Amino acid sequence: MKRIVLYTMPRCPHCDTAKRYLDEHNIAYRLVNVKTPAGQKELHRLGFRAVPVLKIGDQLLNGFSIKDFKRLVKN
Repeated sequence: MKRIVLYTMPRCPHCDTAKRYLDEHNIAYRLVNVKTPAGQKELHRLGFRAVPVLKIGDQLLNGFSIKDFKRLVKN
């Protein structure tokens, strides 16, 4: 399984949907809160300003779509 990082912020419904999906499917991931200085720096380095962002291996997914997530995990 590819390493997964989920960039989120509090009170973000799309972030909550992504977290819930990963948790329900027992998919291990590292959670990064972009409201922290370290999280902001990491997200900025990736070139994004909006969350959720999923880093799946070396691929990036902005926003959360189950279909796109499954496609990136398989590749």
